[in-house]
This record gives sequence, C-alpha cells and structure tokens, in this order.
Amino acid sequence: MFRKIEDFKTIWQVEAENTIKVFDAIPDEHAGQAVTEGHRTLKRIAWHLVETLIEMPGHLGLVIDGHEMVENMAIIDPPATMAEVKAAYQKASASFLKGLEAWTDETLLQEDNMYGEMWKRGASLAMIIGHQTHHRGEMFVLMRQAGLVPPSVCGPTKEGWAAMGMEPPSV
Repeated sequence: MFRKIEDFKTIWQVEAENTIKVFDAIPDEHAGQAVTEGHRTLKRIAWHLVETLIEMPGHLGLVIDGHEMVENMAIIDPPATMAEVKAAYQKASASFLKGLEAWTDETLLQEDNMYGEMWKRGASLAMIIGHQTHHRGEMFVLMRQAGLVPPSVCGPTKEGWAAMGMEPPSV
C-alpha cells in the first residue's frame, strides 16, 4: 500500500515506461498472438491495460481521459494498430498522474468501493501497478511464442544479458 503520493508517482513513471517498451516490441503483424483460440491476443491484453488504467481510477473519483469509452469495465474494440494502443495508454497515464495532483498523502487512506469491497486508495494504487505487471508477464509469454524478444524491464532478459556483453545466468 502506498502512503506517499510522490512514491507512487515515481514508481508509476518507471512502470509506465516499462509498459511502453513492451508495446513498442510488438509489431502489428504479431499483435494477434494468443496462447490459444478464444484467449486474449497481445493487442487485446495491451488494450486491457489501457481500459483498466481508465476504469480503475474512476472508482477512486478520478476522471481519466477516455472515460467515455468505458462501459461495464471494458472498452469493447481495440484500435487497429499497436501505435494507437500506445498513444491511448500514454494519454491515459498522463491524465492519471494529472488527476493525482489533487490528492494528498492523507487521501491515500480514504476508502472506495472497488468491485464490491472497500479498499484504501493507497492499496488501490498498488493494485493498479500489480495488475499491469501481471498482464505484462502474460504478454512476455505470448511474445516468446510469437518469436519476439521481450524488452528488459525488471532486469535483463536472456537477450538483455548479451546486449550488456555478459553471459546470461544458467537455466
């Protein structure tokens, strides 16, 4: 749980940059990769990160750019390209940070109804990051299945070690 707004903002900026790195590593021709038929594709998971970045803060009283697109906690259709997904994510992220400017550290102790439970806002912010990290992990697996190289975001990937001129750890 976050207890300081500035701590959240610092971590969010790094996490948002990491998410953009993932989006940038997905060419449109591979954006349809899914683990199996009937599951989310890479692009749909990326779009899910956009929709929840708009939808979840709405439960906390924040109005995020793009909120008019959310119905029943989802934005039905992702855009045509990963570049458009990225642009929507960047817009929502900037709007999210702007909305937090009105908050104080004490605001993080307020509770809101999040999906039928009462959550402190500091816990909700931690969940937004955890949710995004969870789905980025899913995207890494799909990227590998599509023959793509995921970017190094929380430490080097196997390929990231080589880029640093080092041997990757043994598996």
